[in-house]
Amino acid sequence: MTSKVVYKGDLRTECTHLRSGSTYLTDAPIDNHGKGEAFSPTDTVATGLANCMLTVMGIKARDLEVALEGATAEVTKHMSAAPRRISRIDLDVYLPGEVSAKDRKILERTGMTCPVMLSLHEDIEKNIRFFWTM
Repeated sequence: MTSKVVYKGDLRTECTHLRSGSTYLTDAPIDNHGKGEAFSPTDTVATGLANCMLTVMGIKARDLEVALEGATAEVTKHMSAAPRRISRIDLDVYLPGEVSAKDRKILERTGMTCPVMLSLHEDIEKNIRFFWTM
């Protein structure tokens, strides 16, 4: 098993990563009967895209001997109403500017083919922008 999720009541779950024991909470969002006091389940999906992209880019950067420490991603998730689902993810990725044009292209391609990107439904619009200016 990878994780365990316990429904705590009041539209909240507690998620535990079994190998490490690390945890996080989710809440239903305010626009869907919740308190919005933690990531919603769909927030974790959209944020997972940024996690995955930066992780695989970090792996490739290590191979290229390029430093990406401090890179950030800003995530905006958009929902549709009928059916209620993620309709669009906007992701701005900020990376250090001291990277060659060739390595930038390799790293961007790596990010765009991360496992989460490849797992998201094709109907979800994905707007990814890279900024090499940190």
